[in-house]
Amino acid sequence: MSLTSAATLATLDRTGPRRITDLAAVEGVTQPAMTALVRVMEESGLVERRGDATDKRVTLVCLTEAGASYVRTRRQAGVHAFERLIGELTGDEVEALVAALPALTHLAELESQDREGPKR
Repeated sequence: MSLTSAATLATLDRTGPRRITDLAAVEGVTQPAMTALVRVMEESGLVERRGDATDKRVTLVCLTEAGASYVRTRRQAGVHAFERLIGELTGDEVEALVAALPALTHLAELESQDREGPKR
């Protein structure tokens, strides 16, 4: 799976159903590229398209249970990889990481806000 596909699934998991144009903007790709990506992920059973209850002209891309499961599995694999790597650090290095956690958390929040774009 491409990084853009994985990132798109993670965005849908974090933010809920989105328009293709919104997903394209968040992921930094063109709308035609996102349309093609969504088609592939739809064929794989990871996402589905649904109508928007508030605007019948709009189609939303939604994560399926298989897509949500993929995101959870990928995140868990990342957690396990970090656990293993942190286990190889010295005590001083672990303390330095713990001290940096507030700044890292803030960076993640800023990145998330940037990727999600303006709220509607």
